[in-house]
Amino acid sequence: MEQDRDLISANLTEMANALSKASPELIADFLYSLFTPSEADEIAKRWALVKEIAQGRPQRDIAKALGLSLCKITRGSRELKKEESSFRRMLGLAGLDVQELPQRHPMKRRVTGMPTGQPSARLQAVVASEETRTAALQA
Repeated sequence: MEQDRDLISANLTEMANALSKASPELIADFLYSLFTPSEADEIAKRWALVKEIAQGRPQRDIAKALGLSLCKITRGSRELKKEESSFRRMLGLAGLDVQELPQRHPMKRRVTGMPTGQPSARLQAVVASEETRTAALQA
């Protein structure tokens, strides 16, 4: 299903404006009415994961406790690390402290299993096979 960005933007902005004028009780009642129980569960868990990340809890622990994928946890973490993060601002509005999150370093690929300069057993077999084939063709 294709997304209509204009429709999404206009309606989310309109809802945000209305919510900014409503009481917390009306907002909660509105959200319970707007979402199905499974959607409410998903949204509540996403908010919970953002709070847990902000407190420095390990991502794997959060995933296990909330039954969420690491992808969702990673996305929340990435959003919290952004400069001027809306997640951080919303946590602040909720009166929650956000710990300084460690910045991730680019992943470095580790090569394991063989000392430098030593070809793998598979590569050695391929080379030996090729040498044998070449010798047979030359004979």
